[in-house]
Amino acid sequence: MKDLKLVFVIGVLVSGAVGAMGGCSGGSGTASSGGSSGSSGGTTGASGGSPGSGGRGSGGSAASGGAVGTGGHASGGNSASGGSSASGGSTASGGTTGSGGIASGGATASGGSTATGGKGSGGAASGGATASGGQTGSGNAGGAVATGGKSGGGASGSAGSSGTPHWVGTWTASPYYDTNTSNAPPVSLSNTVIRQIAHVSLGGSQIRVQFSNLQSNSSLEIKAAHIALCKATPAVDSTIDTTTDKALAFSGMASVTIAQGKEVWSDPIDFALPALGNLTITTAFGSVPSMVTSHSGSRTTSYIKSGTDVSPASLTGTGVTTVEHWYAISGVDVMADASARGVVAIGDSITDGRGTDTDHNNRWTDVLASRLQMNAATMNVSMMNQGIGGSLLTGAAPSAQSRYARDVLGQSGVKYVIVLDGVNDIANGTSVDALKSAYMSLISMAHAKNLLIYGATITPFGGDAMYASHDSVRVQANAFIKSGVFDGVIDFDAALTDGGNPAKLQEMYAKWSMEDGLHPSPAGYQKMGETPDLTMFTK
Repeated sequence: MKDLKLVFVIGVLVSGAVGAMGGCSGGSGTASSGGSSGSSGGTTGASGGSPGSGGRGSGGSAASGGAVGTGGHASGGNSASGGSSASGGSTASGGTTGSGGIASGGATASGGSTATGGKGSGGAASGGATASGGQTGSGNAGGAVATGGKSGGGASGSAGSSGTPHWVGTWTASPYYDTNTSNAPPVSLSNTVIRQIAHVSLGGSQIRVQFSNLQSNSSLEIKAAHIALCKATPAVDSTIDTTTDKALAFSGMASVTIAQGKEVWSDPIDFALPALGNLTITTAFGSVPSMVTSHSGSRTTSYIKSGTDVSPASLTGTGVTTVEHWYAISGVDVMADASARGVVAIGDSITDGRGTDTDHNNRWTDVLASRLQMNAATMNVSMMNQGIGGSLLTGAAPSAQSRYARDVLGQSGVKYVIVLDGVNDIANGTSVDALKSAYMSLISMAHAKNLLIYGATITPFGGDAMYASHDSVRVQANAFIKSGVFDGVIDFDAALTDGGNPAKLQEMYAKWSMEDGLHPSPAGYQKMGETPDLTMFTK
């Protein structure tokens, strides 16, 4: 089998399982043959796993007993305006259970998920009493859902609807530990300030922020955390509107220590968060684990500086280090009108946004979020992205199956699920029957929670010779996705294909600085975001 160029080599520190770069997971397998070095990004495989095959990926030799994953080019990387790509790849540790502090009755992860990375990368209540709940939770305890909802400006939800306001996720980043040394923090994060930007979907007048220590090896100390709006456009940067700067609290305190394997929500805070706004989260760390929970495929620059000042107007100049990763932040919820609901997209690097422009927030999910907010019938629908570069649909963590309970079912206010996954499995030689079984398991779990689940067809990859031989499996998988087993279909294949045999991405949707015939260009992601029928999100 040839190396999967979707991402990088990953190893999942789960007994008897390996998540590879795009790669395979499984039982005790043999180490892959080959795995030629590339310019960036490979990691060593963990023990176990099925064999990969050689390849021209971005590097990575197998660890003892490990398998080199079927991946090549760094999946987390994305082209910036200047076109440079980042190194990709990650592994995750463990599979710690729990999705700490999930509100709205959100389920905690059974077995939790680890993740492979990839570098790279308002709905407020219309009136009503101030929320009486909103307690933060940690670990598996879960946060209590606020019962009030606070009226205020900036709402884009349906005004005047009856019912109790509730928390709805407006931004997410699936957390994991990335063992790829090229994706490690460029400096020690202990006793530093880090400024990170989250591009939200649904707005609101009361929010809370989730911090994750889910996959780390020790406790994480947060000395202080502030939020503010970044109004830079079209690309976000380190600047904030200082008039919007507010301090977060944790059970009434400015600081919090998050235990290993846990997540916490900040206390609810009144904050005018506009729909499609950019929320800056500036955190002063104390002690930080040597294995820090992160999301490498941020496609967004983070800014790090020693000290404790969380309120500077900008973080630039001497002493500031930049990196395209998110650390410790994993979610933002808004208190929204009772009719508000969320969409969660789960998938691999094509959902995570490899090939988009750094700091421009032009993933296909961002494009869809904008359309939802501009459409009167769906202005109260949020968009949450739970893509992880290099992850699989099937098998052990960080597959979609393994992290579905936390990343999808556990999200606040979720109503709709979009599954765009399976290309890495196909490149690994996974059978179409195994793909069908995985799809059906996700459908069953969604329906058990009264969610609507939409299948997205797998995009063409015939432009890469390594993938062309697998196209028949892609075609069979897409036929199954369109067969009626899902509650609806989003046909990304039809939107991007050139109609050839094997099918390739149309050139206008394939061309970017790191063109690989697999990941769409910014124009391709724009087309993908324009493809879903918005009436799917009015049901």
